[in-house]
Amino acid sequence: MTGADDIARLDLDRLTEELADDFGTMAGKRLLITGGGGFLGYYLVQAAVHWNRQKPASERIRVTVWDNGVRGLPDWLIALNGSPDYRFEPVDLIRPLPAQQEPLDFVVHAAGIASPIVYRRLPLETIDANINGLRALLEVARRQADDGHPMGGFLFFSSSEIYGDPPANKIPTPETFRGYVSCTGPRACYDESKRFGETLCVVFAQQYGVPTRMVRPFNNYGPGLRIHDGRVLPDFARAMLAGQDIVMHSAGSPTRTFCYSADAVSGYYRVLIRGRAGEAYNIGVETPEISMRALAESLLDIGGELFGYTGRVVLQPSAEKDYLVDNPQRRCPVITKARTEVGYAPQVELMEGLRRSLIWYAGNREAKEV
Repeated sequence: MTGADDIARLDLDRLTEELADDFGTMAGKRLLITGGGGFLGYYLVQAAVHWNRQKPASERIRVTVWDNGVRGLPDWLIALNGSPDYRFEPVDLIRPLPAQQEPLDFVVHAAGIASPIVYRRLPLETIDANINGLRALLEVARRQADDGHPMGGFLFFSSSEIYGDPPANKIPTPETFRGYVSCTGPRACYDESKRFGETLCVVFAQQYGVPTRMVRPFNNYGPGLRIHDGRVLPDFARAMLAGQDIVMHSAGSPTRTFCYSADAVSGYYRVLIRGRAGEAYNIGVETPEISMRALAESLLDIGGELFGYTGRVVLQPSAEKDYLVDNPQRRCPVITKARTEVGYAPQVELMEGLRRSLIWYAGNREAKEV
């Protein structure tokens, strides 16, 4: 059986090949990735470092990662110390930003709390990262432009959660849908701060010419998503690897489409480099739309094949009273805009992505973090 390191290496080889033109645009320039220790940072950061390891000094991207370590720094990030043209800085975006000795050429603002169980516990910190931290970075971009050093691209990670629970005639959901979102519910700290973050990006693009782009991830999964994150796939994987039954906290009728993390990261870099200023792009897959129950049953089959897993799916109410409040029934994107404007082309089918994910989890059973 292929191991976790093999999965990551294959994905990174593919990313550097697919993104050769985009990484080439950043060669010799400074790329800042905030929240680099998070799930999507796993391939965002490592793909750029992987590129650097294959290139002479003149073609390398000068990668800086900021993370406040609020959920602990993962081993893979710590292991990157000493990599060519890479540095890590323990920066908390809700505090004054460190002075920059050199202009930033590209910014990927991925800092934020995306795990529902965590952002419901830390609502103000979630709001601060998505609004105050973003505003501080946008001000850096504005000042640089005033000083004659405009950025080449500024990417803000928004969320498909800004759409709320769309009606049936808005699924698949296009970027033009304005959303049905609660501004007072248990998810509002995340959903509404992402919505307002997009407003900030559009205003800075229109008023100051900052080259902002926004991406709206749709149920990304795969290597890098911590097994204690609290989202459905790592929860299921954790139970399987412990030899326990998969526990579902509902009948499993809500449906989603799931996008493998390497596919998503390819899309994010393409939007950073090729996207239009002040525009939002859905990043996900359009099919298959699968229920949570069917997802769990698919994992039973894959786990049996990979590990001899013999558990079953059981229903058990959640101890968290707000577990299903404002949980959308369906989530599926229209990705035509990303396909046509930046060449986004997801490749990994769901069953193959689930198989890769389980193999990665089997090799990365880290201790539980906050």
